[in-house]
Amino acid sequence: MSESHDIKHPRFARMYMRCAARAEARGGAEHRRKLLAGLGGTVLEVGAGHGVNLPYYPDTVTKLIAVEPEPTLRTAATDAARTAPIPVDVVPGNAEHLPAQDASFDAAVASLVLCSVPSQRRALEELHRVLRPGGELRFYEHVIGGAVPKRLMLQALDRSGLWPRLAGGCHPARDTAGAIASAGFEIESCERFMFAANRFEPSIPHILGVAHRRL
Repeated sequence: MSESHDIKHPRFARMYMRCAARAEARGGAEHRRKLLAGLGGTVLEVGAGHGVNLPYYPDTVTKLIAVEPEPTLRTAATDAARTAPIPVDVVPGNAEHLPAQDASFDAAVASLVLCSVPSQRRALEELHRVLRPGGELRFYEHVIGGAVPKRLMLQALDRSGLWPRLAGGCHPARDTAGAIASAGFEIESCERFMFAANRFEPSIPHILGVAHRRL
């Protein structure tokens, strides 16, 4: 994949890495364990960030391709891959143009990334393309609220453009579960819960689950 697909947000990347450690201590680590439990075979992770998922992959995964478009995060992920419990290749690329052949993976992982891709529809089409028929999509994402006050707040933050600018392109008002179902996936399980990544942030809705590419 050409370096032209890089998305450079070095200031946000450094801030994100600092905040991620606090989120892990508040429960994010357990979410990631649940996300990756039982995976096996060849796996592609889209938006791998600084490699925070890598320690949680089970040894039944024979090969992981970790795709990350942001150079600062990708460098950190490459460092993390050296001590990962499974073989990992960290590669450049973005969700709308995955560096993989059709039907070439047993599973794919999207972890707190489908909020920030420019086109969620296109990213999910790409994940559908690279998975073999029946292959798994594991997802862990924050999503639009169901309750009216929080839903309106997230929509206002999204429409203002302020939050996406501050948070590396994050859109907090996306119905990601609906988008997954519309992209040719059958959702097998989807847990919905409230979670605050940091002490002084409000709790917002998250989903964690498993979907399969329809045959």
